[in-house]
Amino acid sequence: MIEDVRRELAPHGVLRAAINLSNFLLVTGRSPSGDPEGVSPDITRAIAERLGVPVTYMTYATPGELADAAMTGAWDIGLIGAEPARAEKIAFSPAYTEIEATYMVPPGSPLTAIEQVDQPGIRIAVTARTAYGLWLDRNITRAELVRSASLDSAFDQFAADKLDVLAGLRPRLLSDAQRMPGAVILDGHFTAVQQAIGTAHENVAGAAFLRDFVGEAKATGLVASLIARHRVAGLSVAP
Repeated sequence: MIEDVRRELAPHGVLRAAINLSNFLLVTGRSPSGDPEGVSPDITRAIAERLGVPVTYMTYATPGELADAAMTGAWDIGLIGAEPARAEKIAFSPAYTEIEATYMVPPGSPLTAIEQVDQPGIRIAVTARTAYGLWLDRNITRAELVRSASLDSAFDQFAADKLDVLAGLRPRLLSDAQRMPGAVILDGHFTAVQQAIGTAHENVAGAAFLRDFVGEAKATGLVASLIARHRVAGLSVAP
């Protein structure tokens, strides 16, 4: 069985793991050699150890770029938020962590609850092709989504153009709020981004292995221990 998994997930003798560098909760630094460090790289290393192969990190600046590379054969496993649009070309494991996504409003905003945001005339700043951005693409029907290429540019556009709402992961919004005194982060969340491990759909044995591995990693406390080791606030073990 493990030989079949190794053939699918490490066909070149090394596990090529795609890492989204823009997720600051899952990638928290760089090693002296330049490899990414954090919860996602550590999970990947544990998978490689189980398979008995070395790991090499294929890094991407955005989740959209990582997802685009899924059909090119550039990576063997990819760590990214699981979303229906992405699942069309990636076979996802269950989530190993989740992150709340919510809204921030500027000082003096009349918006006080998440339920009030999706209405005509409201403009929402969002980073395009993020997992929560894809959720908004599917679910926002009356407000206008104003998409930016990065987390920083989304905040900059929110501030410069005096948009009504900034969508984001709660931990990032906490830091954004410090740059805009009086801004308010709304209670609750509109979605929780499910961080999972994906592979190509044809890797049937590999996908089954990843599913079992994630279940075990949550049950044994491995995921929780990695979150604690890297001191990541705002990241939870997925239920």
